[in-house]
Amino acid sequence: MKIIIAGAGEVGFHLAKLLSFESQEITLIDNKKDGLTYAGEHLDIKTIKGDATSITTLREARIEIADLFIAVTSSETTNITACALAKQLLAKKTIARISNTEFIDNKETVSFSKFGIDELISPESLAASEIELLLNQYGFNDTYEFEEGALTMLGLRISRTAAFVGKTVKEAAELYSELHFIPIAIQRFGTQYTIIPRGDTIFKEGDKVVFVTSKGGDQELFDLSGKVKVEIKDVMILGGSQIGYKTAKDLGQSKNVKIIESRKDIAEELADDLPNALVICGDGRNVDILEEENISDMDAFISVTGNSETNIMSCLLAKSKGVKKTIALVENMDYYQLSQSIGIDTLINKKLLAANNIFRYIRKGEVVAMTKLTNMNAELLEFVVKPNSKITNKIIKELNFPRSAIFGGVIRSGIGLIPLGDFKIEAGDRVVVCCLPRSISQVEKFFS
Repeated sequence: MKIIIAGAGEVGFHLAKLLSFESQEITLIDNKKDGLTYAGEHLDIKTIKGDATSITTLREARIEIADLFIAVTSSETTNITACALAKQLLAKKTIARISNTEFIDNKETVSFSKFGIDELISPESLAASEIELLLNQYGFNDTYEFEEGALTMLGLRISRTAAFVGKTVKEAAELYSELHFIPIAIQRFGTQYTIIPRGDTIFKEGDKVVFVTSKGGDQELFDLSGKVKVEIKDVMILGGSQIGYKTAKDLGQSKNVKIIESRKDIAEELADDLPNALVICGDGRNVDILEEENISDMDAFISVTGNSETNIMSCLLAKSKGVKKTIALVENMDYYQLSQSIGIDTLINKKLLAANNIFRYIRKGEVVAMTKLTNMNAELLEFVVKPNSKITNKIIKELNFPRSAIFGGVIRSGIGLIPLGDFKIEAGDRVVVCCLPRSISQVEKFFS
């Protein structure tokens, strides 16, 4: 598959890195030499220094035989223009990174495909959606929904009081007569190794475990993990960025939202546009301001300023004041690995969210969604089972499925199911699989 990426920033580089592991033919375009030099030295890809909106540059990249053109520069205008040109120059599929979330909200009424853009990706919109999902699943650190919640991925760290500490996966499952959840990945405390669990795998204190749940499974996990489910009502947001604005707008319908913004003009705009939120003009790094606004009474604190260090420190402060849930936006990929060790519930990186969202378009077979597990070396893929797939009408335990992969769930007629060994896969099923990178190509063959 020939893929051309315009933009060698963090999104473009991360995408190129992911795709280079897949043995794809990658060409990276950027008008700055530094990013290209680093990418060229560290990845097995072709680099071209030039303007992505230049027809000459696109032809040099052989756009006419490109299966996918991805524009992820920092300029929304450049990305839209580049995709329009790429499509005219015969690229099969185009994806544009945008910052204006209005485009996403209105993509059903405005046909961007007429401009030559097949898909729009908004890191800001993805980040806001991720935050809302995390708040709706309080107590869990990682979340991802399939088919509007028919199946949900939930990650948590097992405490000493959890009912399944010391039990095998099979023993934990027997605690409930009807199973609504299944563990799909485990990372032992203090290690970087990802385990795909089996029936005899033992849960240990401190494990980070990722589950897939059907309806009701989240409550079962709360009961087993020893956590108490608390509804999040009062939310404080630091930073009136696009992410802060969209998060406040989305949450304002159901929660009490306070948003703190230091720039007076931005704060005034927010106050006009967000009638359901209380907007405070002030420096959120100031402890006195946070205490004046009763930070200790907040159920959640979300810091989404443009400064990663500010976001991390303010979340740590909020945690010290007793806030139950803290979420920090970080730009630096290196910080992304630190969430649990520094005491913040969740770190989110909008560029990584965007890269992972784009990445699903590269998958073979009928992959309709994918996500990489946070801080784990594993991927979650959703396939649509075709009538002629190798897996169709087969019972799971009779398949020679890789040991480094596991069935996480099946959506049939809109209903999420947890499949065990005797489950029979049917055409039209949407199957969620978790696997280590080395087994992805094997898994894809079952669905091709």
